[in-house]
Amino acid sequence: MNMAVDEAILICQSEGRVPPTIRFYQWCPPAVTIGYFQKINLEVDLAACRAAGIDCVRRLTGGRAVLHSQELTYSLVTTENDPHVPGGVLSSYQAISRGLLAGLKNLGLNGQVVAGTVQKSRSSSAACFDAPSWYEITVEGKKVIGSAQTRKHGSILQHGSIPIIFEAAEICRYLRFPSPAVKEYACRRLHDKAAGLAQLMESVPPMTYIEKAFKDGLAEGLGIELVAEELTPGEKKIAHTLYIDKYSQDSWNHKR
Repeated sequence: MNMAVDEAILICQSEGRVPPTIRFYQWCPPAVTIGYFQKINLEVDLAACRAAGIDCVRRLTGGRAVLHSQELTYSLVTTENDPHVPGGVLSSYQAISRGLLAGLKNLGLNGQVVAGTVQKSRSSSAACFDAPSWYEITVEGKKVIGSAQTRKHGSILQHGSIPIIFEAAEICRYLRFPSPAVKEYACRRLHDKAAGLAQLMESVPPMTYIEKAFKDGLAEGLGIELVAEELTPGEKKIAHTLYIDKYSQDSWNHKR
């Protein structure tokens, strides 16, 4: 349902029915999302997902597979001409990253934005936190936030995963690999490359505290004021329709 809600907000915002929106959410039960361009049957172990009760859904955004389990997820929707999120994809990534870095700082973590490359190495896996990207947010050299963006109808949707507990072996459990040896190597690489907040903090605060840290950080980094609101009836109706007709259907999730 979360991907349906994100797209519903994007549609309503692009039509001028709702203001620019930042949303924080979690996943219950856990789910694997795949990037818009990924081939689900080649990169996700669907049998393992079914056995564990893990849903698998295609995102509207690009990027690679993400296991959404013990994490906080954010989404940001605004117009392409929003002065607070200026320019093209790279400029907007940088602007939003400032807010995410401020959120990490509110948690006592010193994050950095590291310029990456969009070329996939032969040794990288289908997992988002193992895949190269334009800009990565790291703490102590480990990737801690993975984001993806799309633009439609004159509006921007960027959403991202902020793992609290990052378990490389658990992620690899639901992905496909050409051999056990490649899987073992990918898990080690992922373990070395990424981390959850719990691995970087002496003690993990409640999720409400973490959410407020990033809410305040995005407000500071983007120079905006946030007002708490619920989804509108229109957004809820569109999200329900999208979930039934799109995000719960193989025609979308298995389209490639």
